[in-house]
Amino acid sequence: MNAADDKTDKTIVREYFNSTGFDRWKRIYGDGEVNKVQLDIRTGHQQTLDTVIGWLKDDNNLSELSICDAGCGVGSLSIPLASEGAKVYASDISSKMVSEAQDRSVKLFCNSTNPTFAVQDLESLSGNFHTVICLDVLIHYPQDKADEMISHLCSLAQSRIILSFAPKTCFLCILKKIGSFFPGPNKATRAYLHREADVVKILEKNGFTVQRQAITRTRFYFSRLLEATRA
Repeated sequence: MNAADDKTDKTIVREYFNSTGFDRWKRIYGDGEVNKVQLDIRTGHQQTLDTVIGWLKDDNNLSELSICDAGCGVGSLSIPLASEGAKVYASDISSKMVSEAQDRSVKLFCNSTNPTFAVQDLESLSGNFHTVICLDVLIHYPQDKADEMISHLCSLAQSRIILSFAPKTCFLCILKKIGSFFPGPNKATRAYLHREADVVKILEKNGFTVQRQAITRTRFYFSRLLEATRA
């Protein structure tokens, strides 16, 4: 993929989540009334969040951690982690998503600076964090770009990285081909599936070993979740 294609993918994602996509996903990530498909996706996404939060709580050191939530959306993960005492830096490519996340955070924490929110794409992230988390973002990017992005996220993680992605299976490839993957008139950007073996290979190349894994599968939401730590 050349530089022009890369820019197009990133621009499509940014513009989508700052326009029609924002309204759609704000509803999905909220608690108001939605249609059956959106409710199914909301349920699946929440299951993924609950799994991650459960993993972190099980380690009994959440309040001691610094966490980067890359692609934070409306703060559905950042806010619960901050409420548990973790120091959270959250970012998203969409300014509207970040603004919504900040509003939700202020309602809960008043004027607290934790979590900290910023408008940034994954490539421009910098810093050093105990744990880097990136959920439901890789679906917007092809494999060669995913390699660069995962490697960059690994460089920010002192100890652990947690990723979710839509797994490339025969079943999901068929669904995507017939147009049933994330259906609806306001469907998301290009939906890229990733082979788990490819993602694991990238993690291992960057010095990480998979420790925990899970899968969330509802009718319209499919997500493979990997936790990897530095070897």
